[in-house]
Amino acid sequence: MDFDPPKTPLKRGWTTGACATAAAKAAFAALVTGEFPDPVEILLPGGQRPTFALAQTQLKEDSASAAVAKDAGDDPDVTHGALVSARVRRNAPGTGITFHAGPGVGTVTRPGLPLAVGEPAINPKPREMIRAAIEEVAALHGVAADADIEISIPGGEQLALKTLNPRLGIMGGLSILGTTGIVIPYSCSAWIHSIHRGIDVARASGLTHIAGATGSTSEAAIQRLYGLPEVALIDMGDFAGGMLKYLRKRPVPRVSIAGGFAKMTKLAQGRLDLHSRAGGVDLHFLAELAQEAHLPPETVAQMQEANTAKHALDMAQAYAPLLAQAVAAHAWQTAAKALEGSGVALEIAVFDREGKLLARHS
Repeated sequence: MDFDPPKTPLKRGWTTGACATAAAKAAFAALVTGEFPDPVEILLPGGQRPTFALAQTQLKEDSASAAVAKDAGDDPDVTHGALVSARVRRNAPGTGITFHAGPGVGTVTRPGLPLAVGEPAINPKPREMIRAAIEEVAALHGVAADADIEISIPGGEQLALKTLNPRLGIMGGLSILGTTGIVIPYSCSAWIHSIHRGIDVARASGLTHIAGATGSTSEAAIQRLYGLPEVALIDMGDFAGGMLKYLRKRPVPRVSIAGGFAKMTKLAQGRLDLHSRAGGVDLHFLAELAQEAHLPPETVAQMQEANTAKHALDMAQAYAPLLAQAVAAHAWQTAAKALEGSGVALEIAVFDREGKLLARHS
């Protein structure tokens, strides 16, 4: 996935965890006092106290519900505009605070995530925020913080299909996420979070070989090459550094990095961020690799005038496998440095746009 953020200052937004906290606090307050605070103020982990307008409210004899429309700011977030709803009921005295997944919020079905199998996909930090908000209201009104909280996101099951949740084993909807409560536009923190969780799930499943791919073509190709199960596939995208640095701390026996010729050339250049914003392919560097691979001098000279990496590869014609092999070897050096000391066996696999293997290096 490629994001091209605008050059103007970008508006920050709120995580699903912050929205769920605001909705739960408002609903619990209404259950205690009979009135919804609107707007409702919450405390974020960093000490900020933002306020949220309520989009929906409903008060019944034994429950209260409130919803907040998620504002992701200028971030291209699939959950922007979604309603994050909390229904709160009183728990039995001494029960404390319990969590449930309502419609549109997923349930954990695979080990390796920061939540146990069978738990609603409400991450630990949002749970902390919600508990703190409920306890704040309870202390203010002199009541016990015993509450059963169900978080829902209407349409969340369909939205979740646009995320990596199904691959991570989070079924039935979205996750309630956020460690700070704040969405920083184009930080791609949710994607990197998914990469990390994908590695955790693969490790917990006992897999000895995983593969990170830059795109769908290379992912399908590396899966076919080794017969890998879906849980072994990490949607790395442009975040080679995000995956490799996490593997250095939480290693697996073997990792393959799969990508197209242009992306792997960027890795060969020493880049761990493969997005176009970090720079394009250095065609002079590519020509140097061609020379190193003993391509004919006239081909090397032509490549320096190429328009794109694909154009340069086309110029190499019959020598393309040699050029791709040189790219794979240099890409391996970059990735191996990021994995240094981890003990992970590393492989680089370079594919063309049709998914044909051009070169491997390990």
